[in-house]
Amino acid sequence: MNYAVKRGKTEIITNEREISLKEQAGIVEFDNRVSAGKLTTRTESIEPLSLHFAYVGVAIGIGYVIQQALIFLETTTWGPLTGTYLLEFIPLFPFAMIGGIFLQIFLDKFDIYRTLDRDLIVRIQGFSLDVLIVSAIATLSLTIIGENLIPFLILAVVGIIWNLVAFIYLAPIMFPSYWFERGSGNFGQSMGMTATGILLMKLSDPDNKSPALEGFGYKQLLFEPIVGGGIFTAASVTLIFQFGPEVVLVFSLVMLLLWLSIGLFYFRKK
Repeated sequence: MNYAVKRGKTEIITNEREISLKEQAGIVEFDNRVSAGKLTTRTESIEPLSLHFAYVGVAIGIGYVIQQALIFLETTTWGPLTGTYLLEFIPLFPFAMIGGIFLQIFLDKFDIYRTLDRDLIVRIQGFSLDVLIVSAIATLSLTIIGENLIPFLILAVVGIIWNLVAFIYLAPIMFPSYWFERGSGNFGQSMGMTATGILLMKLSDPDNKSPALEGFGYKQLLFEPIVGGGIFTAASVTLIFQFGPEVVLVFSLVMLLLWLSIGLFYFRKK
């Protein structure tokens, strides 16, 4: 960040700043602490946190119904005809996201008391993400990584190089304004997770003066359900098994060239 400030790449922060020890430790200053959410129901009736967990459960339930309906449709239509079954291998996660969209539309229209608090949902989201990360690490098979160490290292090195090239060379061309603030979010997300990208955007634009965070949010609406752990990500292994790695590679390259062309020739700086 300080290097980018020195080279004049940032538009919001123009002076170098050191990250305090408390920031590095993840501690929020006492005077800067904010509320984790608002109580939307009386606790003697129902605990607000329990209600919000129930909302999450409803979204997951809707997603499960959608998943099972699509699996049934596949097994009774094109599945037997083509011998290809994909939907049964797609996890519940992307369908739960779609269920969340349906739930939000319903609540926006019929919940006149506004019992859903976004901040509480964000807290549940953070908790779920922590559980997911810990569970993934705990169930990680070191034996499998050891047996496939060379492919793993190749993927890691190529991925890091690609992210650096995209951030340093493509972002200034594709983003007409605030390229560093916008690009840092996508770089952080690609190198780690969505929270990492948001953190980098907060460092480069603490007061949200640029449209970086808002644009990142709109991008997520398309990115997450498809490739950000969504349908294509979940189905990738199944697609490779069904059609072969060459077909999936060619398809991925075509999509890469399509989006690169849009970014380089349509959204580039005039």
